[in-house]
Amino acid sequence: MASASPDALAAPPAAARARHYEWQYLDLMRRIWEQGDARVDRTGVGTRSVFGAELRFDLSGGQVPLLTTKRVFWKTATREFLWFLTGETNIRPLCAQGVEIWTDWPLERYRQETGDLLSRADFSARIVADADFAERWGDLGPVYGKQWVNWPVFEPQGEGLFRQRPQGINQVADLVQSLRTNPGSRRHIVEGWNVAELDAMALPPCHKTYQFHVSGNRLSGLLYQRSCDVALGLPFNLWGAALFIHMLAQQCELEPGELVWMGGDVHLYSNHGALVEEQLARVPAGTPRLEIARLPESIFDYRIADFAVSGYAPAAHIPAPVAV
Repeated sequence: MASASPDALAAPPAAARARHYEWQYLDLMRRIWEQGDARVDRTGVGTRSVFGAELRFDLSGGQVPLLTTKRVFWKTATREFLWFLTGETNIRPLCAQGVEIWTDWPLERYRQETGDLLSRADFSARIVADADFAERWGDLGPVYGKQWVNWPVFEPQGEGLFRQRPQGINQVADLVQSLRTNPGSRRHIVEGWNVAELDAMALPPCHKTYQFHVSGNRLSGLLYQRSCDVALGLPFNLWGAALFIHMLAQQCELEPGELVWMGGDVHLYSNHGALVEEQLARVPAGTPRLEIARLPESIFDYRIADFAVSGYAPAAHIPAPVAV
């Protein structure tokens, strides 16, 4: 694997690092690229990986951990997060909004099963235009949103027989209720890792466990991520977790506190060297703030127009391939 240049990887002075929240992300990127183990991964691309990492971000006053050393498309990430809250598992609503985060997985399945090397753009367009095609090829299985708002429950129906309830457990609704009525609980958790359904998912959950903590009137959240693509995935994951905390805080009449992010297998793909070198040569700047325009009736009633970010003037986007 090609290494980034020494100048690009040189760590900034301690005084500069203390001035901006993003240095901890860049430090993690540098650590992985310089010290990570070379590993053969599921995608065949190969990674450099470390095991176990932690980042912490202050969310008070509307702060959000948007990266400034490259543009993060926060509206795209927000549309995805709102899609999770619907419990939907088909990519059709995302494709209709121009969000292609999940398109590669069903497209790969379509190509393998049909032999038709349909382009990504044409596949997405057909998903939007043809409901029957979308039903056949656009479903991802019981991924994030399904587990968040409709975790399956089975009831006994005689000896050795069980029937699945039409509606499972809505973990997010239960979370809001528990935060409001029992803020001191240590059970404020949303879990995506349903062992019984992993094989039916296009991709098992990476950002798998969310836990929340109330101290005084401050709501903090911890996200545990079992597998983390630091270059492409983590910027979206940090935004999504911070957004979740801000929304919950508003719904529960609390103030946003801190986001704690913890990663298991934390990696950079071996073909992301150009991105790493470019991003580590940049200096963070600015303090973006999230504003929520209204208080919806429930956490499930937010719309993309409810969210605005100010003070965000990032460096240019850095493209890199996604490993499927």
